Amino acid sequence: MSKMKAAAFVERGRIVLEEKPVPDVGPLDALVRITTTTICGTDVHILKGEYPVAKGLTIGHEPVGVIEKLGSEVKGFHEGQRVIAGAITPSGYSNACQCGRCSQDGPDARHGWKAAGGWRFGNTIDGCQAEYVRVPDAMGNLAPVADMLTDEQVLMCPDIMSTGFSGAESGRVKIGDMVAVFAQGPIGLCATAGAKLLGASTIIAVDRLPERLEMARRLGADHVVDFSKVNPVAEILRLTDGRGVDVAIESLGTQSTFESCLRVLRPGGTLSSLGVYSSDLKIPVDAFATGLGDHTIVTTLCPGGKERMRRLMAVIESGRVDLSAMVTHRFKLDEIEAAYELFANQRDGVFKVAITP
Repeated sequence: MSKMKAAAFVERGRIVLEEKPVPDVGPLDALVRITTTTICGTDVHILKGEYPVAKGLTIGHEPVGVIEKLGSEVKGFHEGQRVIAGAITPSGYSNACQCGRCSQDGPDARHGWKAAGGWRFGNTIDGCQAEYVRVPDAMGNLAPVADMLTDEQVLMCPDIMSTGFSGAESGRVKIGDMVAVFAQGPIGLCATAGAKLLGASTIIAVDRLPERLEMARRLGADHVVDFSKVNPVAEILRLTDGRGVDVAIESLGTQSTFESCLRVLRPGGTLSSLGVYSSDLKIPVDAFATGLGDHTIVTTLCPGGKERMRRLMAVIESGRVDLSAMVTHRFKLDEIEAAYELFANQRDGVFKVAITP
């Protein structure tokens, strides 16, 4: 049996490069040879033991590559074709999919359904930080990459771009809205870009790192707030003349940012939560207006599927958004452990890393 290199979760604090068998494919699957992938903040949660996965699982959920082999029933694709697949790979036939929530794909509650069931790569099946990955339900999840687009141009589509944009979409950002985006990591930056595309007239980006605040301006922020220098809630209320924002997007996953989002909302505003939380959240009664503020709190898991990927690549191809500058560091797959050390500790101005086998 052929072997490949893959980054596997061993135990808390250890993701290491191992040799594993190249995956077999079933009738509806595709085997994709990875040409570029990356590390996500969720992978760091896995590394730290904050999100549980099985020992020995290959990590990673952002694949760009070339079809190596197709299952016998897969139509409409050919071997050698450049493709991406979303971090979320819905089947299309589960209860969740039929209810329009493809990201929550999985069997019903009587058979073990759990939230985020559509997230399979690096969660419930082997993922993409490897030389090859098996893509399930390939006809619903593979999206061809146009020749004019590079791997790094589309690298954000499977998760970061899809997730960040969905923060603005789920928040129902409208033309003329005021929007605050707390934390300008890769997902927050994409939320900023998404809010701009949807027509927000005032976008306020919150972070403390100068390079992130500068990137936020490039992607559409009208104001940037350094929370290490000013109280971000007070500053946002000042910038909005005390009105508050229509939509506040939380993209870090902490109590403080979640609470700050509540405190900057206008009455009837929407808190759109994208963060992955590792502990219980508390809702302060004053920020929540004792439950009488007509607030809406929405959560979103990264939308996936081939049509979502097509739409995101179309935005990039049109030139309306360019996220390739987010790739600040590049590593070979053999250097994956060093890449994790850099990314997990957010050293050297890192935004995203590109991993190439």
